[in-house]
Amino acid sequence: MEKSNFVDQIRIFCRSGHGGAGSKHFMRTKYTAMAGPDGGDGGRGAHIILRGNQNLWTLLHLRYYKNVLAENGQGGNKNNMTGRDGTDIIIEVPLGTIAKDDETGAKEVEILEDGQEVIWIKGGRGGLGNKNFATATNQAPEYAQPGEPGSEGWKVLELKVLADVGLVGFPNAGKSTLLSSITAARPKIADYAFTTLTPQLGMVEYRNGRSFCVADLPGIIEGAAEGKGLGHRFLRHIERNPVLLFLIPADSKDHKQELAVLMDELEQYNPELMDKKFIIAISKSDMLDEELKADIEKELPVDIPHIFISSVTGKGLPELKDILWNALQEQG
Repeated sequence: MEKSNFVDQIRIFCRSGHGGAGSKHFMRTKYTAMAGPDGGDGGRGAHIILRGNQNLWTLLHLRYYKNVLAENGQGGNKNNMTGRDGTDIIIEVPLGTIAKDDETGAKEVEILEDGQEVIWIKGGRGGLGNKNFATATNQAPEYAQPGEPGSEGWKVLELKVLADVGLVGFPNAGKSTLLSSITAARPKIADYAFTTLTPQLGMVEYRNGRSFCVADLPGIIEGAAEGKGLGHRFLRHIERNPVLLFLIPADSKDHKQELAVLMDELEQYNPELMDKKFIIAISKSDMLDEELKADIEKELPVDIPHIFISSVTGKGLPELKDILWNALQEQG
């Protein structure tokens, strides 16, 4: 099976650098064999740093980057010489990347801006040399600090697509067709479920040179919140979309029930998703007459805006863009 170029989650083993040990050394001169402590401090262990890169769209470049082992700091030396710090490792990631601990699932870092740098895993501090412990009563300390150990463990990098509008619907609801109709994106389109296996992004050109980003997300199914179908891999991308466009085909057997299932799956996955702006679009509406439209409207919630569209004929698409743009301004 051909592997997808869209990678939105990887698991890697990380270890930051150990700090270098402080030096225990005494100065020796021509005339004084013990001229006092001059042991330098150890260098800091290397950090592991995440940096946002707007030119990256997936985690594909890290697919085979299974072990990230940072450099240790050098030990201190005589003549109060401090050891060299370990060279930091910088991992570039797409915007929308979240770093988590694999064991606890706790979120550790979130990258949202281009060029944003965050120390993900700190290197150990270097130990102090014996010069730091000299006192009036102990002028020749015989000890120095060891360097602090770095941190290690299995980590997860997870990408949540950054888009203004997320398309939500059952498989084969027409999301990919809509995306190709209102943007320059060319997602795979076919008449079977789960044509879209990974998120597809497209830019909608709006009036006066303005634009917004739409994400065609893999189709949801009943039980997705429990991991069925594409499950959590689909649902996590929705968390970043301020506006959700529910796409329900005109030939659905039960429009009200289909919408209820979609909303229920979102709420089960994350109740905070219910605070987003919702819009309903009835796709494939070129097959409807006014009487059928009226019947469908009776099934839809009165508090959620709705529109009838046809991606094939273009019917309702300009009005849909207006609705989406206005919703984004309200959310912003």
